[in-house]
Amino acid sequence: MSAHHEELQEIENVKYYWNKGGKWVVVALVAAALGYLVNVIYQGQVESKNKEAATLAAQIKGDTAKLQALQQSHSASSATAQATLETAKSLFDNGKLDEAATAYRWVLDNHKAPLFQAAATQNLANVLLQQKKFDEALALLNNPIDAHFAPAINEIKGDVYAAQGKAAEAKQAYQAALDTLPENALGREFLEMKIGAL
Repeated sequence: MSAHHEELQEIENVKYYWNKGGKWVVVALVAAALGYLVNVIYQGQVESKNKEAATLAAQIKGDTAKLQALQQSHSASSATAQATLETAKSLFDNGKLDEAATAYRWVLDNHKAPLFQAAATQNLANVLLQQKKFDEALALLNNPIDAHFAPAINEIKGDVYAAQGKAAEAKQAYQAALDTLPENALGREFLEMKIGAL
């Protein structure tokens, strides 16, 4: 009889805890499990989309129509940003400056990773320099950028000033680039030559 009494007591204890908030513990556990499952599914989808984007990006090879399709279907993928930068460089090398500028602007608008922002900024500024859009290039170069990329940004800024015939501003920008480069950096001698040529 005491075993039966203990079972009844346990049942009453479970009912008591259930009514006093136990059901919320169960709900919280179920919600946590569902959240974990949703996260695993989401991460799997992201990885699958990234692999698909990388496969498509490898097929671009300078084809702007394929690039636009990739940008529309996988705009958030880093593979798309990389393919856009590569295509923009190819367009630049072939003298298609307006199309190259459009590609670099797409990266600036759609990818906020510091590396992509710096590469697109530097290269777009170079396009604008070639187009003699000096004020636009300087405005772009004055946007905030990760400090790791300051030497490259200051160097292109110096190039813009030099192209305008503003030797003092160019020297200041080149010196800022030189001051932030490590002592053993390969670009130091080239910057010193640019400063000496002013």
